[in-house]
Amino acid sequence: MIEPFLLKAALAGLLIALIAAPLGCLVVWRRMAYFGDATGHAALLGVALALSLSVPPIIGVLSIASAMALAVTFATRRGVFAADTVLGVFAHAALAIGLVVAAVLPGVRINLIETLLGDILTVSGSEIMVIALGGLVILATLAYGWRGLLNATLSPELMAAEGGSLTRDKLIFTLSLAVFVALSMKLVGILLITAMLILPAAAAAPLARSPERMVMMTALIGSVSVLGGLWMSWEMDSPAGPSIIVVAAAIFALTGLWPKTRNR
Repeated sequence: MIEPFLLKAALAGLLIALIAAPLGCLVVWRRMAYFGDATGHAALLGVALALSLSVPPIIGVLSIASAMALAVTFATRRGVFAADTVLGVFAHAALAIGLVVAAVLPGVRINLIETLLGDILTVSGSEIMVIALGGLVILATLAYGWRGLLNATLSPELMAAEGGSLTRDKLIFTLSLAVFVALSMKLVGILLITAMLILPAAAAAPLARSPERMVMMTALIGSVSVLGGLWMSWEMDSPAGPSIIVVAAAIFALTGLWPKTRNR
C-alpha cells in the first residue's frame, strides 16, 4: 500500500510538471534560463519578509517574485547591458540579499535546506489546492495569450504586424513565471526551480516537431521525472526534490542521443 504522503507528493509534483510545461518551453525558446534564476532566487527574500510580517510565505514569495520579474523585464529593455549580464546580476544579488535579510531580521528562522532544495514529501492537502488553483490561473492565462506569446518568441515583427503588444506579452510571461515560482518553491526549492522548467523542455525539444507537441512532450517528461524521482527517493532515501531533477537530467541525456540514433 502506498503511503498517503507519497500520494500527496505525487499529485503535487504532477500538477507542477503540467504547469511548468508551457512556461519551460517559453524559457527554452527565449533563452531565458537566467530569468528563471533571478525570479526564483528572489523567493528567499519573500519568505523572510513574510515571516517577519507574520503572513503566509506564499504571499511574500509571490509579491517579491513578481516585483523581481517586473524589474528584470524593464531593466533588460533599457539596453545598457546585455540581457544575460542583467539577469546574472539580478539572480545572484537577489539570493544574497535574501540570505542577509533572513539572517538579520529579528524573530525570523528559516530552514535553509528546505527552502533551497524543497521538501515535496511534506506537502499538505491545502497546499495542493493552492497549487491547483494557481496552476489553473497560469494555464488559462497562457492559453488565452498563446498565439501572441509564440509570435513574440519566434518573430516580434510578425506580432507587431498583427497588432500585438510585445510589452503586454512579456508581462504575461514574467508574471506567470512569478506565480509558478511561488507555487513550486515548496516542492523543488529555490535552487532547483529553473531546472524543473528547463530540463523537461530541453529533453522534449529533439522529439517535437511543433510548439504544441513540444509542450505536451514536456508535460509527459516532467511527469515521468516526478514519479521517477519520488521512487528514487523512496528506494535510496535521497532528497526528493534533487532526485526529481536527477531523473529529468537523465531523460535529457537520453533524448539528446535521439537525433543521432534516428540519423543512423
